[in-house]
Amino acid sequence: MTFTEKLHAAWRAADSLLCVGLDPQLDRLPAALRGERQPLLAFSKRIIEATLPHACAYKPQFAYYAAEDRLDELRETIAFLRAAAPDRLVILDAKRGDIGSTAEQYAREAFEVYGADAVTVNPYLGGDTLEPFTRFADRGVIVLCKTSNPGSAELQDLELAAGGPLYLEVARRASRDWNANGNIALVVGATYPDELARIRAAVGDLPVLVPGIGAQGGDLEATLRAGLDGAGWGLLLNSSRGILYASAGADFAAAAGRAARELQQAAAALRATILGERST
Repeated sequence: MTFTEKLHAAWRAADSLLCVGLDPQLDRLPAALRGERQPLLAFSKRIIEATLPHACAYKPQFAYYAAEDRLDELRETIAFLRAAAPDRLVILDAKRGDIGSTAEQYAREAFEVYGADAVTVNPYLGGDTLEPFTRFADRGVIVLCKTSNPGSAELQDLELAAGGPLYLEVARRASRDWNANGNIALVVGATYPDELARIRAAVGDLPVLVPGIGAQGGDLEATLRAGLDGAGWGLLLNSSRGILYASAGADFAAAAGRAARELQQAAAALRATILGERST
């Protein structure tokens, strides 16, 4: 099955665009879990179980596990996802980017060691550095394009001599020049819906991972209006802190499930409205 087929299957299996970001920060975990032998795994498993009915994908963030020297828990979290949710997508958020043989090792790490369906990558070193990742034709390569942080404009919005901002050139090259195996997607922040609309117009139905919904203040309706593809899919709406830390108490998992359900239902209602408008 190709990455695109896996993604479409995940959207339909969950009837959802929601991607839950797994950013387990040790000092923010409920007190009862901090004494566990594998606290990040214990927390992630409870979050996955509570949100599974509402999510099409999960995005474990490499840094949160690595900073605590708990990469074994990252591997076990992904293994748990594979067993509990084989029809959901697993995106390793590692933002890899390096040259030549080093990029090959990062690709092997993401896809062979951790078994991710997709990995986030940085295109700043050029298209040849993405090829070791895209060579894995059944896996996704999610390219940073217009990121959600305020400082993204410093470089990503620079106007090129040929015209247009750098982020739009990245989007065009990703869809046109770097996508021989049809397994590239983009990262575009929900905090920039106008830019998302320009990117969608430039890349057609290329999938887009959208961070910034929830804690970062991205507008859900503006994101959907700007980013839904021609078939009414095309987006992975990521929420991390707004779901993970919906409660700091013993009810953290139930609260996460409610937050995921509310976001999924809000997105579904808006999506139905937008598709209805398109059909009239």
